Amino acid sequence: MLKDKTALLLVNVGTPNNPSVQAVRRYLFQFLNDPRVIDLPWLARKILVNLIIVPFRAPKSAKLYQRLWTDEGSPLLTNTLRLQEKLQKSLDSQADVFVGMRYQEPSIRKAAESIKEGGYTRLIVLPMFPQYASSTSGTASQAVMEEIGKWNTIPHVHFINQFYNHPAFVDAFAQRIAAYQPNTYDFVLFSYHGLPNNHNDKSHPGIPSAQCECEKAMPPHGQFCYKAACYETTRLLVEKLNLQGDKFTTAFQSRLSSNWMQPFTDKTLNKLAQKGIKRLLVVAPSFTADCLETTDEIGHEYKKEFMAAGGDQLTLVESLNDSDPWVDALKQILASHL
Repeated sequence: MLKDKTALLLVNVGTPNNPSVQAVRRYLFQFLNDPRVIDLPWLARKILVNLIIVPFRAPKSAKLYQRLWTDEGSPLLTNTLRLQEKLQKSLDSQADVFVGMRYQEPSIRKAAESIKEGGYTRLIVLPMFPQYASSTSGTASQAVMEEIGKWNTIPHVHFINQFYNHPAFVDAFAQRIAAYQPNTYDFVLFSYHGLPNNHNDKSHPGIPSAQCECEKAMPPHGQFCYKAACYETTRLLVEKLNLQGDKFTTAFQSRLSSNWMQPFTDKTLNKLAQKGIKRLLVVAPSFTADCLETTDEIGHEYKKEFMAAGGDQLTLVESLNDSDPWVDALKQILASHL
């Protein structure tokens, strides 16, 4: 009897191939034209993205990527590839690990081609986003399905849509935070990537997200509510770290308009500085690898804002990246699927 061959596909959002304006423009075109990211009618989305957002945003974003770029390349990609290598060694023959980026290279299509050629009988797809959102885990899963749907023989496929509440993920991120001695800071801010309000509304069948009290507890309808998952992630980490109730809060970053999830991270840290908070520790638990939104947006831009508002120190907790606790956590998350 032939032994099953298992492929594990790690999917992340993606990154420009280099920090030039042209490469960033290509990345933004692909990213922002995704209907799961900007859910407008086709023509309206094309006009908004191709004629307004990308032409103005690409030069600005390129400067940010140039500031972020290392000798190895994009931190998101290099962190993910190092994780792939370490996870492969740890899993040994249990599964072969592949990487696919939703936008740009290495693409999901190329990863799928390699998996097809390898004759794998089982495929596990793990979008690297702890909390489910249509614009992250949803679009990653759809892109994979579009590729393997063309195959003559489709293997057994399993998607791990979210893992924010898996004890192994919570333990790994809590270890990362604990290394920074959070109790020595005046305050801890948990910052998650924001979403447009209408995206969150779609995950609340019959219940507007504005009426959801998920800040207090996980509601019965919150299984795929991004906002609820973010607040639950904070609660789980706070409990693990034994943080005091008046020493932390949750906020949302990277907004494109005022009609996004609130409270906004930049406004929150400004208020904290004005209240006399001098030493602020920032945690970003919606990211498993450091990238533009963590290293630059929080570690550079928000740090400047906090200092200008009266703060003395803003420290960003490094993401999980390719750390050994994260490799061990992934093995536990994957255990029941292997």
